Amino acid sequence: MTTTFGGKPHVLILGGGSVGLTTASELRKSLGAEVAITVVDPRPYMTYAPFLPEVGAASIDPRNVLAPLRKMLPGAKIVTGGVSAIRSADKTVVVTTEEDETLEISYDYLVVGLGAVPRLLPIPGLAENAIGFKWVEEATAVRDRILANLAEAATTKDPKVRKRLLTFTFIGGGFAGGEAVAETEDMVRDALRYYPDLHASDIRFVLVDGAPFIFPELTEEQRGYVLNQLRERGIEVKLETFLNSAENGVIKTSDGDEFETDLLVWNAGVKPNPVLSDEDASDLPVVTERGPLMGKLQALADLRVNGADGPLDDVFAGGDCAAVPDLASGEGKFCPPNAQHAVRQAKRIADNIARSVQGRPLVDYYHQNLGVMATLGMYKGVGRLNVADKELDIRGLPAWAMARAYHVYAMPGVGRKAAVVAGWITNLIGRRDIVGIPQSETPRAAFEYAANSGKKK
Repeated sequence: MTTTFGGKPHVLILGGGSVGLTTASELRKSLGAEVAITVVDPRPYMTYAPFLPEVGAASIDPRNVLAPLRKMLPGAKIVTGGVSAIRSADKTVVVTTEEDETLEISYDYLVVGLGAVPRLLPIPGLAENAIGFKWVEEATAVRDRILANLAEAATTKDPKVRKRLLTFTFIGGGFAGGEAVAETEDMVRDALRYYPDLHASDIRFVLVDGAPFIFPELTEEQRGYVLNQLRERGIEVKLETFLNSAENGVIKTSDGDEFETDLLVWNAGVKPNPVLSDEDASDLPVVTERGPLMGKLQALADLRVNGADGPLDDVFAGGDCAAVPDLASGEGKFCPPNAQHAVRQAKRIADNIARSVQGRPLVDYYHQNLGVMATLGMYKGVGRLNVADKELDIRGLPAWAMARAYHVYAMPGVGRKAAVVAGWITNLIGRRDIVGIPQSETPRAAFEYAANSGKKK
């Protein structure tokens, strides 16, 4: 018997990212008040991840890449908490709030868009010293650390301390890591005009990747172009190299290099939300074979989760946590984990739930990849577009402008779009801000200093 939520079918959405926000928004458009919607996420906002490199480079204000769920989804219930258990057999999900309160939420339809988390390796010192680049808090912290280090390095007389302060290390040369190092290096280059005591030769950016190339989504020719661009700007790119140790701020790599760094950013891969592969926490089927799909939910082309005994008609999945067949690329292919697919999968999920409620047949997800684009700093970019079955290679200013235009278009909320553009115009007139505020991580420090009569704890 189908349970109801206030007499209406209840759609429970796990994850408030691209999949969750888009699914809820599209459901409200198609079914209106005929359906009850609940969205569960530890954060009460969606982070537009493609803009994080520009947040880390002080080109975009951090709040402007966030879409508040309560503001974007009027009429939906937003539950701020983490998923503790998924019991599809009972059509129930257990959620734990920040206050450790346990909630049991039943559903008629479940949408799993829990995304991915960083995949860490057992490298000495990594967990203790590195920072990720997946959330706005991390991108903001990277920005503040780099800018604060410039100010500190310009003040110190100790050459060893200065060298450590001005050495920034990034692990992972995919789009996230490559854009992050390129954008932040561009920010530092721009800020140096205000530091006559510092020279470009004092700055050291290091990008480490175990693969023989960076930006794997691009063509071989484009990868070579990006590599040359980064190295011409003084960024050390270590290919086919691995991080061996990061203890006490000392980086040791597999090529024998050893140096001190004050910032270590980890972008070397992600894995599906671990709650899905925990047999004690979830009864949903996941891919168990080792490989890029391991830990992902097994999804059918219509985005229903495929169970051991066939499709789960009331459970849908999309985004980074789901292995979704890529019908446009051929048999045996799966959709890459990017925002382009996540948003379009969410629209198909919403439409198929509406079809299920109305008793109509479901439709398979099909999307021809539009291409990929990356920014590499102000007025610098690279991209590959699929137009009329042809691939177009774009570089430099046109690629940068197209990437910015597309992401403004894709950013949820008219107000946020306007704020991002307004920020870019402000930076164009008055240049980017060079103030780093690492103290924001310890906001009580000044108060505690005063409380202790000027004595540091």
